[in-house]
Amino acid sequence: MRFGESLRASAILIVAVVSLLGCEERESGIRILTGGIAHESNTFIPHLSTEGDFTVRRGAAALQDVEWAAFLHESGVEVVPTLHAAARPFGAVERETFDAFKGEILEGARAAGKVDGVYLDMHGALHAEGYEDAQVDFVRAVREIVGPDALIAGSFDLHGNISPEFASELNILTAYRTAPHVDGEETRLRAVTLLLDAIRDGRRPQVAHVNVPILIPGEKGITAVEPLQSLYAEIPRIAAREGLIDASIFVGMPWTDVQRAGMSVQVVAADVSNADLARQEVERLARMLWDQRSDLQFDVPTAQIDEAIQTAVEAPESTVFITDSGDNTTAGAAGDGTLVLQRLLAHEVPDAVLAGVVDLHAVAACVEAGVDAKVTLALGGKLDNVFSEPLEITGTVQFVAPEPADGTRRRPVVVKVGNVLLVILNTRRSFTAPADFEEVGIDPLEHKIVVVKLGYLFQGLRDIAPRTIMAFTPGFAYQVVENLTYEKIRRPMYPIDEDMEWSPAVVGSR
Repeated sequence: MRFGESLRASAILIVAVVSLLGCEERESGIRILTGGIAHESNTFIPHLSTEGDFTVRRGAAALQDVEWAAFLHESGVEVVPTLHAAARPFGAVERETFDAFKGEILEGARAAGKVDGVYLDMHGALHAEGYEDAQVDFVRAVREIVGPDALIAGSFDLHGNISPEFASELNILTAYRTAPHVDGEETRLRAVTLLLDAIRDGRRPQVAHVNVPILIPGEKGITAVEPLQSLYAEIPRIAAREGLIDASIFVGMPWTDVQRAGMSVQVVAADVSNADLARQEVERLARMLWDQRSDLQFDVPTAQIDEAIQTAVEAPESTVFITDSGDNTTAGAAGDGTLVLQRLLAHEVPDAVLAGVVDLHAVAACVEAGVDAKVTLALGGKLDNVFSEPLEITGTVQFVAPEPADGTRRRPVVVKVGNVLLVILNTRRSFTAPADFEEVGIDPLEHKIVVVKLGYLFQGLRDIAPRTIMAFTPGFAYQVVENLTYEKIRRPMYPIDEDMEWSPAVVGSR
């Protein structure tokens, strides 16, 4: 029996019982079904994301300590949860895993009976093995069960790749408005608020959508930097217009080689009668974005890795952060590339932190050896054996995290190799905040060079970094998309086809 089958069956039964009996009487009588499969899929990495990569919350557990769910409960809404599954960015989702998650949500929807609305908590860049557009297949299957009258709303990361077919199935679509992201919960709350308002008012919102043929890495899509700062400032102004309720700009996910990859914009009309206004505004927003395409650039200096290291060593700043952008796990890369460590050692840097390299076997060896022990490791190059290979290192174990008590296997270690403090991880993740360094007993600002496997620095590190250099390193998240080999994206596409011409084609929802 596949892992989770018995739990899914139990969850479906719970949804059915809750739907029939009700946990408590709801004055409004409004019922909203919830669920979601959130994933940012990198199709360049030759590995699939499987069930074990996902954090899955079922039934009532999906609503615990969640702001949007608390809002709905406080508003007198009966919330009918199914399954909410989310995973860190990685390879395309295994078909069996996607089908199992989708099937469980659909079974929950059938068991729920009549609902007034559906809230889908998604990412927007999900790609599943064997599907042309798994997100379309999913939302259409939900629609078939809940019927034509129920409203469907979704919240998304702005790095989603949204197809016109997908947008047309939604009544409400809203995306993050910040990159680096600081408004995830705000976006989810906005989605359910707009959904509830429309249900109460008897309105049927419509999504006007345009795919804009611009393909950029998220590192060229910082929302606090021009030109996106001004473009995102248009969103609240558009949403405040009479007859409109929201707008979104998707930067997209360039490491998903699919036809829908790239930027897109949406404007949501309050009702069918306002659809023409939404179409006018989305076309205007799309043209504004297209006209600024050449200004979408990196907001920090970039360099090849050797130049980045040399610049950091010579810099007057006390600390320089270098991002190993090609091996960025937050974009779905492996996280076990060894090139940067190799180059730090070759340069004989006086003082550096590398946080970190993913290698669960190396972590196990360090845990067994213990603090102060000398270890020789064949590090990394196991998930990424295309751009990297294992690097033999010898060092001294400086730190071993205590065995986790929360049931996870997350247990970082620190090894001193030459003048490099090397963090080794047994789970795929990047250091994105000061708390990650605190976890391993390192103050990053006490060191000259700090390398993290990111593209842009997340906001917590951005706030403290005296200086940042993004290194163009090889890997499954290579930043120069013009040099990547695409097979499925639609063409022409800027900047790959730099001299292309384009005008917007607006698509509306049901």
